Amino acid sequence: MPASTPHPDQSALRRMGEQVRARLASDTGVYRVPSDKAELFAVGDFFSPAECARLVSMIDEVARPSQLHDVAYVAKFRTSYSGNFDPWDPFVMSISRRIDDLLGIAAECGETIQGQRYLPGQEFKPHCDWFYPDQPYWPAEQKRGGQRSWTAMAFLNAVEEGGHTHFVQIGASIEPKPGVLLAWNNARPDGSPNEDTIHAGTPVLSGVKYVLTKWYRTRLFR
Repeated sequence: MPASTPHPDQSALRRMGEQVRARLASDTGVYRVPSDKAELFAVGDFFSPAECARLVSMIDEVARPSQLHDVAYVAKFRTSYSGNFDPWDPFVMSISRRIDDLLGIAAECGETIQGQRYLPGQEFKPHCDWFYPDQPYWPAEQKRGGQRSWTAMAFLNAVEEGGHTHFVQIGASIEPKPGVLLAWNNARPDGSPNEDTIHAGTPVLSGVKYVLTKWYRTRLFR
């Protein structure tokens, strides 16, 4: 795509970036990971130990082999288990609302929260969360709510060994710590997709890893 050609939803991505960036910058409980390549933030103790334990149990109930949009991905690219929570469950609604409030994004733009479980040897190789407009899935995703803007991901348990979230281009490898929430902008300040947000769930070497993820779109998520 030529540099002069706007990316899909670029204006909306730029506006959302400005709004969330300002909100997180004003929150003294939010830490920004030093980088000039991407906007990555962390919040400690976002979830309590009791909430983490409850969410872990909920993930065990819904976990199924994880799926991918792009059928061209090589085998074993994503080997974890995952599942969506019931969006109308009162506990899930309260968790979701807290993430919405932290970022200042309308709840209607948020996807259903997904839980993920990684057993020993399982991983998610380097990838970006935004959608590729040249792929067959894009027209459907465009109708469902457009491009992904921000990602919020929380660690729910301590992993015996491995299972870091590694932001490849930033050079940040984040160890799972229960209750910590990460949030990052999938776009650059101008609203174009930021390839420097590429990240991986490194293999779990010992123990089990549980995380939850909520993605936000530029428009109403259907």
